[in-house]
Amino acid sequence: MKFRNYLKDKILYIILLIVAIATIEILLIPYIMPVYIKIYVAIAIFIAFGIAFLIEYYSKKNYYQTINSRVKELQEEYLITEVLPQANFLEGKILEEIIKDIGKSMLENVNKYKYLQEDYKEYIELWIHEIKIPIATSKMIVENNKNEVTESIDEELDKIENYTEQALFYARSNAVEKDYLIRKINLKEIVNASILKNKMQLIQNKISINTNSIDKIVYTDSKWCIFILNQIIQNSIKYSKEQNKKIDIYAEEKKEKIILKVKDNGIGINQSEISRVFEKGFTGSNGRINGKKSTGIGLYLCKKLCDKLGMGLELKSKKDVGTEVELIFPVGSYNKLK
Repeated sequence: MKFRNYLKDKILYIILLIVAIATIEILLIPYIMPVYIKIYVAIAIFIAFGIAFLIEYYSKKNYYQTINSRVKELQEEYLITEVLPQANFLEGKILEEIIKDIGKSMLENVNKYKYLQEDYKEYIELWIHEIKIPIATSKMIVENNKNEVTESIDEELDKIENYTEQALFYARSNAVEKDYLIRKINLKEIVNASILKNKMQLIQNKISINTNSIDKIVYTDSKWCIFILNQIIQNSIKYSKEQNKKIDIYAEEKKEKIILKVKDNGIGINQSEISRVFEKGFTGSNGRINGKKSTGIGLYLCKKLCDKLGMGLELKSKKDVGTEVELIFPVGSYNKLK
């Protein structure tokens, strides 16, 4: 709060003070008294008002500066209601009550929408679990009645299953900490599970897959990690070339980290788009290619889950050459003690 602005706000009081002093001096004219007394009266009133004026200014300035500094220190600024300083003037006390009432109302609304969101999330999860039953039944029927038509149906069922799984993990992605279990696991198990999950699509698209040096121990949640790797492999399948298709999966061990690399020789990504591939809903030019429709959710979800699990996720790509995705597992001294 600047003194100049405060002065402008109090201009009416200053004008009334000057008028009051002038009135007193006029009323003192008929009385016979030394001039210095009349001057003293005017100066005394002005000094008394000035002292009160400055005390009020610095009191309010310190109060509002304290609020401002505390707001800046908070990560969640709406929590200022919990750390409001005690005001020693009426306006500050009124403001404090208003802010606390607003904060209380806001928290009630937040809790209301949080409940609605949780309720909706539970419904989505229940719906996904229910829809898996007819999908599994349909796949069994297809398995018992194999022909060209049912093979096409099976391929579409795989896509439906992948999309429903993506929806399930998306619904849970904001509360990963409630649903994951970090444990010691071999990368080989994660890779093999992901390959098995995509076996039919790899065969149908005639993509060869090679693994090397994946017998490494990491600490992660296998279910979430398989999902992440599954999304990456699906992208490699979706954006593969017409001929000589291949995916290489291998691991490298470096200082305090193990890197799982998934490298394909697909159509690649434009350099101008690489920085945006983890953005929600970003499909890029590849997502608009006929037959390769993209939702822009897969990599966004992978990045979000990796951040929650304390893993790194990086992507390198070159147009018409291929794409390499790196899953980075930290291996610190704490993990080694386990």
